Amino acid sequence: MNIFRLAGDMTHLASVLVLLLKIHTIKSCAGVSLKTQELYAIVFATRYLDILTSFVSVYNTFMKLVFLGSSFSIVWYMRYHKAVHRTYDREQDTFRHWFLVLPCLLLALLIHEKFTILEVLWTFSLYLEAVAILPQLVLLQRTRNIDNLTGQYIFLLGGYRGLYILNWIYRYFTEPHFVHWITWIAGLVQTLLYADFFYYYFLSWKNNKKLQLPA
Repeated sequence: MNIFRLAGDMTHLASVLVLLLKIHTIKSCAGVSLKTQELYAIVFATRYLDILTSFVSVYNTFMKLVFLGSSFSIVWYMRYHKAVHRTYDREQDTFRHWFLVLPCLLLALLIHEKFTILEVLWTFSLYLEAVAILPQLVLLQRTRNIDNLTGQYIFLLGGYRGLYILNWIYRYFTEPHFVHWITWIAGLVQTLLYADFFYYYFLSWKNNKKLQLPA
């Protein structure tokens, strides 16, 4: 494992911890899209089915279990915890996220590296993760109310993908035959979706102002 992969994993983990900190400690999910969190739960559930069939390392299994457990915990908190659920902005979080699932599944059935159930579901998770942030970004544009923890969560989430791209570049030049076009293109699309957010995040940091996205 290279430093970019490790940094990406730790940044991803930090993003989840920041969101759990907000939800568990403050008992608030204001500004957080349940639709995006449900999509991430599907992403991890379909991507990490291989923990039932193969073992890579203790680290690999631990991280998979952490992301599985945390994603479903966040969804549970937002849906069923009374205090947290009251802060959920259902009226603004109206992105029809299920319309993203079927196209991603159809694309995975058409474009994949190997036609097996696990491989198709893994590919589906890549496509779905690439667009899972859309409901969250739309919610922030509608409300324009971005608290520090929510902003940090999204920043870390985008940062993790950027570090993974550096990891792929490093492995391309250091490992023979390391070519994974599906992973690369999906990751690039996902990173580009964060570009607008990163721009305004940088401006708010530079000018020491509250983060706001244009409506």
